[in-house]
Amino acid sequence: MTHDEPSTRPEAEAWFLAHGLPYFVDPIREQVRRRLARGRLAVVVAVGLLLAVPVAVAAGWLVHRADVEGAVSTGISVGATVLVAVAATYAVRALRVRLIGAWAVRQTLASLGLLFPLATRALPMLLLFVTFLFINTEVWMVASALDGGILWGAVMLFAAMAAGFLVVRLVEEVDRLDDEIGREELGDDADVVGLQRTNLVLVLLITQAFQVLLLALAVFAFFIVFGAVAMKEEVLVAWIGGDLTYLWGIRPISLELVQVSTFLAAFSGLYFAVYAVTDETYRREFFSEVLGELEQALRVRVRYLRG
Repeated sequence: MTHDEPSTRPEAEAWFLAHGLPYFVDPIREQVRRRLARGRLAVVVAVGLLLAVPVAVAAGWLVHRADVEGAVSTGISVGATVLVAVAATYAVRALRVRLIGAWAVRQTLASLGLLFPLATRALPMLLLFVTFLFINTEVWMVASALDGGILWGAVMLFAAMAAGFLVVRLVEEVDRLDDEIGREELGDDADVVGLQRTNLVLVLLITQAFQVLLLALAVFAFFIVFGAVAMKEEVLVAWIGGDLTYLWGIRPISLELVQVSTFLAAFSGLYFAVYAVTDETYRREFFSEVLGELEQALRVRVRYLRG
C-alpha cells in the first residue's frame, strides 16, 4: 500500500474503495445500513427459502430415484448450500462485499511470504497426525461410507466452525489494533465502530479464509497424490469391504480416495484457522502489517470526516 494519503474528500473516497474499505465512505455506509434493515433481510431469507426448498426436494428425489443412499442428507445439504449462496450473492452485490473480497485476495497474494513460514510450522505436526488417520482402516470405512450429502455437510460444518472462531478472534484483534493507534494526533475520530469496524473484520476474515483455503487445497492435493501412489487397491478393498468406485474410470483415483482426502482437508482447514490466530510469530508478522494499514486508513478517515 502506498503511503501517499489523499488530500480531498473525493480522493479519500476513491482510496477507501481501492483498499477494500467501502463502509468508510458515508453514502455507501448509509446505503448498506438500509440494506441491512430487517424488512430487506426478511425478503432475502424468503427468496432463499423459495429457491432452496424446491431445489433440495429435487436433489433428494433424484438421489432416491437413482437408488442411492442419502436422499434426505443430500436434500438438506443442497438446500443449505442454496441458502448460503443466496446470502453470499446478496452480500457481494448489495452489501459491497465484492470490493472487500477483491482487496483481501490481492492482499493475500501479495503476502504469500508470510503464508509459507506459517505452513512450514503448521504442516509438519498436522501431516503427521492426519497421515496417521489417512492410513487408518476405520477412517476409510467411515469416510467411504458417507454419502455425498453428509460429506458436504461435514465440510460446511468445519468451515462454519473455522469462520466462527476467526470472527471472534479477529474482532479482538481489530479492537486491540484500534487501541494501539495514537489518539493524540487523531483524537476521538480514530475510534472505529459499527459498520466500519465490521468492514475491517471482513477484510481480515476474507484474507485469512483465503489463506486457509489455499492450505486446505494443498493438503487435499497431497493426499490425492499420496493415496494414488502408496495405497494399493487390494488393501483398500479389504478395508472398506467392497470394490472401489473409480471416477470416470480414472485409476488409481477412486471416489473413496476423494472422500477421505476431502474430509481430512476440511479438518485441516479448521486446524489452520485455529493455528493462524494463535501462532505468536504469525500474528506478530501479519498484524504488524495490518497495524500500518489500519493506521493509514484511520488517518485518511480523519481527513475525510474533517474535510
